[in-house]
Amino acid sequence: RTHTVEKPYKCVECGKKFTFHYSLMIHQRSHTGERPYKCMECGKSFSCSRHLHYHKKIHSGEKPHKCVECGKGFRWNCALAAHKRTHTGERPYQCIECGKTFTCGSNLYYHKRVHTKEKPYQCEECGKIFTHSSSLHSHKRIHTGEKPYQCMECGQSFTYSSSLNLHKRIHTGEKSCQCIECGKTFYNNDSLTRHPRSHKLENPYKCMECGNSFTCSSNLNTHKRIHTGEKPYQCMECGQSFSRKYALTTHKRIHPGKKPYQ
Repeated sequence: RTHTVEKPYKCVECGKKFTFHYSLMIHQRSHTGERPYKCMECGKSFSCSRHLHYHKKIHSGEKPHKCVECGKGFRWNCALAAHKRTHTGERPYQCIECGKTFTCGSNLYYHKRVHTKEKPYQCEECGKIFTHSSSLHSHKRIHTGEKPYQCMECGQSFTYSSSLNLHKRIHTGEKSCQCIECGKTFYNNDSLTRHPRSHKLENPYKCMECGNSFTCSSNLNTHKRIHTGEKPYQCMECGQSFSRKYALTTHKRIHPGKKPYQ
């Protein structure tokens, strides 16, 4: 079947076809949400045993596949094969829709969903759909409250690894995003995107209650609490609530044993 490209096993949910029956069984778990293979180290679960086997290398730190060009190590041989193409410039996988090329087949496979608009992974809690299973897995943390990524400097935890990476810049002082107008630097691209409005005096986000306008939607959302009376930040010591996070941070200093600037 590998040579004939015969795919006799079809998914009744989405119509996708497979060469082998076990491949269909694993695929069907993307619809049912079943993830029977669980990591004993961190509790993360997977739809097939092979993915769990690969995942375990994250904990062991094992990277047996080395690049002879630069010495970089990889957990999996397929990752090394894709990496080698960064040295050769080879991008053998091409999208027939837009012509974009890729170093590995899996990247092309996921890219195709941009054109097909396929989003096969759905959250059972809120119904939101995703292109990749990893995106759904990360999204679920919004509902569970799980924050597995912790800063070693201050102990603050985050839902996503990207959020932790951005946060680390506060400690390192790294501000890699610079405004070409005035040279001011920022920790992340979102802040840089909002900043040019200060040059143009642009305030596109307007409060329907009082007419006040703001440069970014987050400032408008915070402002609205003045009208709604919402105070989502609560002190665990005394129960007092605040509309702004910095007000809670300042308040905490009044409790015994709290350092004024920490």
